[in-house]
Order: sequence, then structure tokens, then C-alpha cells
Amino acid sequence: MDERARIAILRRLHSACSPGVDVGIGDDAAVLRPADIRPLQPRLVWTIDEQVEGTHFERGLVSWAEIGWRSFMAAASDIAAMGAQPWCALCALALPAEVDDASFEEILQGQRDAASAVGAPVVGGNLARGPVLSLATTLLGACAKAVERRGAVAGDGLWMAGRVGLAAAGLRALERGKREDPLLAEALAMWRRPRALVQEGKAMAGIAHAAIDVSDGLACDAGHLGDASSVQIVIDARALAEDEGLARAAQALGEEAMHLALYGGEDYALVAASEAPLSGFRRIGELRKGEGVMLRTPAGERRIDAVGFDHFRAP
Repeated sequence: MDERARIAILRRLHSACSPGVDVGIGDDAAVLRPADIRPLQPRLVWTIDEQVEGTHFERGLVSWAEIGWRSFMAAASDIAAMGAQPWCALCALALPAEVDDASFEEILQGQRDAASAVGAPVVGGNLARGPVLSLATTLLGACAKAVERRGAVAGDGLWMAGRVGLAAAGLRALERGKREDPLLAEALAMWRRPRALVQEGKAMAGIAHAAIDVSDGLACDAGHLGDASSVQIVIDARALAEDEGLARAAQALGEEAMHLALYGGEDYALVAASEAPLSGFRRIGELRKGEGVMLRTPAGERRIDAVGFDHFRAP
């Protein structure tokens, strides 16, 4: 199938309209009408995320549709972390020769399903030949006032929506060929089809002082929030140990559940700093004067490394 035919598939699968979109796929550029959404949401929120074969996924471990879904949800989670509503997206795909027409359409179907789930249709993008499969998603959202990483203060509670550690457990299960173990089914689903917590993000807007999504690991991303706000993060190990599903998956893998929870990535949970409770969140610690990340256990507190996935750091 040539480029024109593939663009036609893009237009067919991403034909949904969104408020404020005049022109979508098929022209030289999308045409947006932000005045339609901005009276109540005057700020635009813009992000980009790229999923690259060999860095973010291996084709043998994930389906074509799951590649499309995961690439879109990674960008949508950034919008959720700002307390914004996703609006519309641009997607650029670099396709190696071995991605045939059927595989290409499956990728687009995964993209479309994710876009529909968060209410943000794909309105344009780019197709190119490349040495490896790569999907770059630029997502535009809107909000009344964004929740930034900076803004947390000593005395705030540390709150989390979603779960951490299961996606990393799912990836380890795939890498070890444990695709059929019922104890790992939940973990496999969390890695294959993560969900951006858009509604939880919108619920915290106007209440939370600061927030971040967990893409590179809880210790790492909570550390980013602490650095941006010049506060120390204290994580309560007992709050993380309440996840029985993670405990079962860790046992099936012979892994330590706490290590997965702190250092596993791609869960797309939301972590927020707030004085007041947040709907859909549970408290997992607090913030205080200082720097770095501390872990509180029954034996006391200890400083932990605020590290996680890093493109430019050796494992």
C-alpha cells in the first residue's frame, strides 16, 4: 500500500470530530477553533511523547494494537497530570518496511481506541519510512488552571490515584515468557493497556498544589515533584504494601513488591501534593522541609534513590 492509501486509512479510522476542529486528517495541516472550548478552559496544555521500538517496546512482546494504544496513553497521561481535558492529537509514525498494511491498520485501531477513551481524536500527523517503528504523539488539552510540578509546600499530604508496580511486573512476565500465568494476568493487562487517569486529574484541579504522572517510576517521579517544589518527599511503605494484586504478581515472579512499586515505570498513576483529600486518590505519604525522597517503614525512615527509567543513563 502506498502513502496515499495509508493516509486514506488514517482518515477513515480517525474521522471523529471534536469541538473546535474545523479540518482534520487529509489537508496540509489541521485547523482548530480554540475559541469554542476556551471560554471555560482558557489555558491550552500541550505535550509530546514518543514510543520507539527497542527503547520503549519490543515487537515480540506486544501486539500492533497495543503499540498504538500505549503510545497515545503515554501522552494523554501528561495532560491528565496537569489537570486538563485532552482535546485533539497529532501523530507521526515512522514505519520500517516489515510493517505491512494489516499491521499498520492494527496500530491505528489501537490509537483510535485510546483516543476515543480519553475524548481526543487524532486530527493530523505524518507518515515516513524509518529504520525502526516509532510513534510520536502530540496532544493538546485545555484547562482553567494547570496543576504544575512546582507549588507543593511542606505539610502537604502526598496522594496517589491509580497503582504502581504492576506494569513493571507485566513487562517482566512477558520477558520471561509467563503469558498464561493467572497470577500475572492483571499485571500483563496493566502493561499492555495502561490508562491515562483523565477524570482523576480533572478532579484534583483547583485543589492539588502540585502533581506529576508516574511514567519512569514512583521514586523518580515523586522526586521530580519534590525538586520542582523544593520539598522533601516521604513515602509510606505501608500504603504501597496494601496492593494485594502487586504482592501476588511479585511472588509469582520472585520479585520484591516494594521494589516494583518504587522503581517500576509506565503505570501512569497520578501523584499529587495537597492539604485536603482528593477524590479518587489515597494518601501515600507527606511532604516536609528538606530534599530528596525518604521511605518510611515500621523500622524507621531511610533515604532512597530517586531514580527510574532514564534515556541517557546506563541501567
